[in-house]
Amino acid sequence: MKIVVAGGGYVGLSLATLLSQSNEVVVLEKHQDKADKVSNYISPIRDEYIEKYFDEAKNGKRKLDIRGTTDFKNAMKGAEFVIVATPTNYDDETNTFDTSAVEDIIEKALRMKDDNITIVVKSTIPVGYIEKARKKYGIDNIFFSPEFLREGKALYDNLYPARIIVGDETEQAKKFAKLLKKASLNKDVPVLFMQPTEAEAVKLFANTYLALRVSYFNELDTYAQVKHLNTKAIIDGVCLDPRIGAHYNNPSFGYGGYCLPKDTKQLLANYRNVPQDLIRAIVQANRTRKEFIAKDICKRNPKTVGVYRLTMKSGSDNFRSAAIQDIIKYLRGEGIEVIIYEPTLSEKKFGGFEVENHFDNFVERSDIILANRLEDQLRDVADIVYTRDLFARD
Repeated sequence: MKIVVAGGGYVGLSLATLLSQSNEVVVLEKHQDKADKVSNYISPIRDEYIEKYFDEAKNGKRKLDIRGTTDFKNAMKGAEFVIVATPTNYDDETNTFDTSAVEDIIEKALRMKDDNITIVVKSTIPVGYIEKARKKYGIDNIFFSPEFLREGKALYDNLYPARIIVGDETEQAKKFAKLLKKASLNKDVPVLFMQPTEAEAVKLFANTYLALRVSYFNELDTYAQVKHLNTKAIIDGVCLDPRIGAHYNNPSFGYGGYCLPKDTKQLLANYRNVPQDLIRAIVQANRTRKEFIAKDICKRNPKTVGVYRLTMKSGSDNFRSAAIQDIIKYLRGEGIEVIIYEPTLSEKKFGGFEVENHFDNFVERSDIILANRLEDQLRDVADIVYTRDLFARD
């Protein structure tokens, strides 16, 4: 069948690649250069498996029926599913996601006046959004299906999903779930059907739990640093309990990226008039951690701090909401010079900070190098590296 995916970011492009193995998939993009890249099997984002699949398709080793376009009418003609994977940033003034890009696609789809089209929202949305959209537009053929993907490993996580959740129980919802399951390599993946509001809640609660876990081990690390204890020894001892497990336990400068900062804030906003303490604490804990890291650096009295990479982790090209950005703003406020080493940037400035992309010059100019995650390139300058990456992994 023909499927349209609106948005060629991590969510959209990974789904488009997954489904193009057995279907005709059109990726709808705002920018022509990105659309052209998709049509020529060039990934506009960093993702190991998307790049691998595209390379194999380009060399005739794998069949992918995928193309990119900016032409909405051409993309929509004959499509059965429209998957909405446009970004929904959190607006701190309105205390909710900005869903305007989602509405734009819904309204354009409705103007096609094609009753055979089913709209599947993959963008993260507030709890209750689909029910409101159904009433607002007078439609039933729209539902939410949450995604649970890691940056840099989005296609891998679609190929080996932990679960498939669809926020509807109609025949079209079941058909969509079958599409995902057929394309995945995990044939025993659990499939859950539920009402849209419950599916929306699953997404926000799942990501907020992950943020809680990150915050927990970061606060454990903060305690150990202040008390001059061995963080790694404590974490190893705690995590041997099988109920806790030795995963997702590596300290960092704070949680960041596409999902966790905005999803935790949105869940907190959804708790209006509902008793809670924990959800607010998770949001606040991330601010506290970043302030602690910044103050700990300031105590060392550096004149120049070098920031090694703005990305959250290796294999990603995303700077959005990276914890280190708040830390360097704090350092600037304390009068400390900050320079950035980020080879993916061609600009000489980022957020008002100087970008130095010659690694040797970067090292020579830095009194301390901040690295959220360690890489081999830093091995020879470990004596001036400040990191909380204790396990040398994401």
